Formats: sequence, structure tokens, C-alpha cells
Amino acid sequence: MKSQIFWGILLATIAGEFLLPALLGRRVPGYDSRRMVMSVLGNPKSPVRKIYNLWLVWLGGFLSLAAVLFFLSVRPVSFPLAVLTLLSILTFAVGAGLLSGIFSVNEEKNLSTAASRIHGIGAAIGFMALLFFPLLDALAAFRQGKALIGWMDAVSFVLALGFFTLFVLADKESFRGTAVSCEGLWQRLSLAAMYIPFLIRIIEGFFQSFGR
Repeated sequence: MKSQIFWGILLATIAGEFLLPALLGRRVPGYDSRRMVMSVLGNPKSPVRKIYNLWLVWLGGFLSLAAVLFFLSVRPVSFPLAVLTLLSILTFAVGAGLLSGIFSVNEEKNLSTAASRIHGIGAAIGFMALLFFPLLDALAAFRQGKALIGWMDAVSFVLALGFFTLFVLADKESFRGTAVSCEGLWQRLSLAAMYIPFLIRIIEGFFQSFGR
């Protein structure tokens, strides 16, 4: 956890979560990042499906490693918190990363296949699991006496919960045509809020590695 290489790769991976879809989306006719989720870029008809699905596999693999390292980091503070942190990150890595990259979603939601169902279930469970990572990291930070980090994590959890709620509501018929229907926007914002604790730990990690 004190390696600058690890923190650098983690930072690049998080940045890639938002930059890569923004770049690839320009090559997909009719793709609207505000209303379409990122997974659409990996559908069988997408011209960028191979790149995006390979990216999801990378994301899942690297975050699986990060989950283990975060577990080892939190374990001295609280073993139960360490286990929950491991499960939170690892479930997201496997469900929203590896499974979503191997089993692509369909372009249209009304076309259901075995692959799209696996993708949908894996991504949904993964997002719900990562939603609690900011809260778990906040509790770990408070136990470590890092009150500022704890409060920043707590705020990121509240933001993630709010954006994720809007993301879920965006797909409902009663909100169609309203600002709430911007499914892609809420997905990105909720994911960004869930990643805030990672960014905080990256900054902390860089300071610690330079201070050795």
C-alpha cells in the first residue's frame, strides 16, 4: 500500500473509468452519455465493444488486487471492517468488472439474453456493494484517528447514495422525459462519489511514500 506504482496505477484506472467511455462514446453513432449507461459501449453491435469489454476485465482484475490490499491495510484497525471492505470492493470488481466485461449487455433493454442477464445482475450487485465502500472507509478512518478523511468519506457516501437512488429511478416509466431520466449522468456521478475514498487514499499514499 506504500508503493507509488500501485497508487499510480489505481489513479490511472479510476481516471480511465470516465475518460475512456468519453472517448469511445464519440465513435458510437447515437450514443448519449447523459442518458445511456457506460455498458452500452460494450454491446455486441458497438464498434468499440472489444476495447470497452477488455477495459472492464482489466478494471475487475486490478480492483480485485486492490481489494486484497485494502483488506490488509484495514485489518490491523478492525478485522470485521477489513472483511466488509474486501467484500465491497471485490464484489464490484467481479460483478461490474470481470463478469460485465465477459458477458456484454444488449443495445436495447427489451432484448434479453443469458449474457445480458448475467451482465445486469453482476453490475447491479457490484454497484450496490461498492456503494458502501465510502461508509466502511469512513469508519476505518475514524478508528485510525483520521477525522478529516472520515468526514470526507461520509460525505462521499451520502452523495453516492443520492446519485445511486436517482440512477435507479431514472429507469422508471414515471420519470421518463424528466431530468431524473438522465440514467447515464447519474451512473457516472454515483460512481465518481464511490471512488472518492480511493482518491483520498491515493493522495494519502503518495504523501506517505514520499515521506519515507
